[in-house]
Amino acid sequence: MGDTPETAVNSSSALEKLRQLLQQHEAQPDLPLPTERELAERFVVGRREIRRALDVLEEEGRIWRKQGKGTFVGPAAPVQPLVLQDLPQQSNLLEVMEARVQLEPGLARMAALRATHEQIALLKRLLERMQSITLGDGDQHELWDSAFHRAIAEAAGNRLMLGLFDAIDAVRREPSWQHLRELARTQDRLNNYDDHHQRLVQHIAARQPREAAAAMREHLLALQQALIEAISSGDEEQP
Repeated sequence: MGDTPETAVNSSSALEKLRQLLQQHEAQPDLPLPTERELAERFVVGRREIRRALDVLEEEGRIWRKQGKGTFVGPAAPVQPLVLQDLPQQSNLLEVMEARVQLEPGLARMAALRATHEQIALLKRLLERMQSITLGDGDQHELWDSAFHRAIAEAAGNRLMLGLFDAIDAVRREPSWQHLRELARTQDRLNNYDDHHQRLVQHIAARQPREAAAAMREHLLALQQALIEAISSGDEEQP
């Protein structure tokens, strides 16, 4: 059913008064409007009617809202670019994995087309080093795994994409996420990852770009699923 006539009048009245208020605030767009409670008291209407009037103004592009900051005059503020050193605070491991899934299969494909004999030999040596690490040595796992994936990125021969890889990898190694990375690391998973890594090297060495990209994607999706399970497990441990 629709609004009662009284509610419609109150909402319309609130909208009219808010339009007048916006004219007064246009010279100070950086200052938030009064809160919904304050507006309701000022205009002697319910907070529901204030919210409805604000919804209309937001749809019109006259105001924008930011959670925890308030309501402001004008169109929505543009999304600010993320600063590299702030990324760990503004992102999370699942976003890191989403970015890796988008970037690294392409790097693997390009590496299969462009890797030199020396770069392929390096990948094989890095693979051997990873295979010699014991389960409990998480620091070694992360060190050599990062070096292996970076070697693939470098073999792709695109400096811009290598820079993107380095930026994402720096966020991935954020110390505050160490516990989650350790929860996601089991012997069965490491054995599975070793198989992925071996196939990656084989496809790159054999100049098979499509297969290399598919192997990288399979590997990253497995990592992503392990992190999702680790996060769920961590949530269950919370008191």
